[in-house]
Amino acid sequence: MQIVVKYLSMTQHPYTLIHQDPSTSARVGKLHTAQGDVNTPIFMPVGTRGTVKACTPQILSEQIQAEIILANTYHLYLRPGHEIVREAGGLHPFMGWQRPILTDSGGFQVFSLGRLRTITEEGVTFRSTIDGTEHFISPERSIEIQNALGADIIMAFDECPELPNEYAYLKDSMEMTLRWAARCKEVHQNSNQLLFGIVQGGMERDLRQASVEGTVSIGFPGYAIGGLSVGEEKDLMYETLAYTAPLLPVEKPRYLMGVGTPEDLVYGVRCGIDMFDCVMPTRNARNGSLFTTTGIVRIRNSKYSRDFSPLDSECTCYTCQNFTRAYLRHLHVENEILGSQLHTLHNLHFYVSLMRGIRRAICAGSFAALADSKPDIGALVKLGQSAQ
Repeated sequence: MQIVVKYLSMTQHPYTLIHQDPSTSARVGKLHTAQGDVNTPIFMPVGTRGTVKACTPQILSEQIQAEIILANTYHLYLRPGHEIVREAGGLHPFMGWQRPILTDSGGFQVFSLGRLRTITEEGVTFRSTIDGTEHFISPERSIEIQNALGADIIMAFDECPELPNEYAYLKDSMEMTLRWAARCKEVHQNSNQLLFGIVQGGMERDLRQASVEGTVSIGFPGYAIGGLSVGEEKDLMYETLAYTAPLLPVEKPRYLMGVGTPEDLVYGVRCGIDMFDCVMPTRNARNGSLFTTTGIVRIRNSKYSRDFSPLDSECTCYTCQNFTRAYLRHLHVENEILGSQLHTLHNLHFYVSLMRGIRRAICAGSFAALADSKPDIGALVKLGQSAQ
């Protein structure tokens, strides 16, 4: 089914739906930002502190062909400080990245990393993970920080509650997140930044539905699903995602926060998700766990010490075209910086190729067959690499 719906106002309608898969909720589109368009579904490499670890912006854009990256509000607020980034002209010139950037609100990190935190209606008081100093972030403060950072897409400040948790707490948390979302929208004034609302509610269907309805009634140019992949069973996460995603407006971009494995991405696309981020490809790369079209390779394994074949013979990335498993193992065992660089390049190339392959499969009508209960990740990645 070929669909082209063009929206003229980037702030209110930043999404163009291009193609809808007839058998699933998967779709292909374009996300319009001040820094340029982004093809969706898309994976966003995570640049927590204003850098994607072990990867230069040039490699990200030219070799990996990443279209958008994510940076972390909490960490950049603590160091170097959002005012320094503002003085530099914003994150784009500060980090030398000229394509779109998304910043999270800092909410997840405040709740997962903050020490001795105190949550009130006004916001959250917490202690820095760097030096123990006390800080306060409110919805207004989060928007102020993200305005200074200058990302193309910013997120409303939310509470990401720990799971499992009592229903009453999840309900109160979700309702406070809605009030915080309204405060974020009220103070956000930068028309060059798209402010997304975040849906919470734990694993409770009625709370997820209420959160969607409340967030949509406030009105945002895009919507995110938060509070998943925080320790719950995979089947429960999938069930909650499959229930929540279709409730979101079809004409707006949908973002699943912090998820996940290649299989998670395929499942999310089936449910109609457009945007993903996760530290997995870069973190796994530094730990020597590498994604290939035939499965995970743990490069430290001694069986690779005399393996002079490419990491992945099907892969077109610089790492696979120029180096052997034996050499990559040597770098990893010796803790050489080059190992982390080559592994990161490969894993991100794998993820970006997967998403490109998913887009091609949706448009070709083959996505549903490749994304069944045991998705053919290798075939989707190869399809994406053949399109480079």
